Amino acid sequence: MAEIVRCGWCGTDPLYVKYHDEEWGKPVYDDKTLFEFLILEGAQAGLSWITILRRRDGYRQAFADFDVEKVAAFVEADVERLMNDAGIIRNRLKINAAINNAKLFIGIQKEFGSFADYMWGFLPNKKPILNRVKSLGDVPPRTEISDLISKDMKKRGFKFFGTTICYAHMQATGMVNDHVEGCISR
Repeated sequence: MAEIVRCGWCGTDPLYVKYHDEEWGKPVYDDKTLFEFLILEGAQAGLSWITILRRRDGYRQAFADFDVEKVAAFVEADVERLMNDAGIIRNRLKINAAINNAKLFIGIQKEFGSFADYMWGFLPNKKPILNRVKSLGDVPPRTEISDLISKDMKKRGFKFFGTTICYAHMQATGMVNDHVEGCISR
C-alpha cells in the first residue's frame, strides 16, 4: 500500500489535515468564502493558522456567518461585543480592520462586479498558478503578485493585508497551488 503524501505543514492534527485535504489550494470564486478568508487571514497576523482554524466556528458566529453586508454595518456596540467574545482573537485593531475591510470589500464588488473578479484579475488569464514545490523551503512568503494586490488593497484602505498575508490568502483560496509535488491534494 502506497504511503499518503501530504504537505508537512499540516502535521497530524485532524482539523489541519481536513483543511489541507479539502480547502487549501483549491480555487475559490465565491465572494462569501473570499470574505471569510479575508477576515480569517487578517485575524491570523502574528499568530499560527491552526490557532485561527480552531476558532473558525467562533468567527462564523461572531461575524454574522461572514455576511459582508452585516459585518460592514457593525457599530461600536458590536466591537465591544466582539472584544468580549472568547471564540475569536480579541484584538481591537483586528476587529476594527475586519469591519473596515467589509465596507471596502463591498466597494470592490460594486467596482468590479465581484471581489473574485478583482482578485483573480491579478493573475495571468485569471488562472491559478501551479508552483513547483519540492519542499516547504521552496514556498515563498510573498511574490510580485502578492506585492501588487497588497499594495492596491492598502491604497484602497484595507488593513491587516500586507503582502505575506495576501500570499497566504492566495494559497488558501487556490490562486496559487503550493502543495508539494506528490501531495494527495496537488
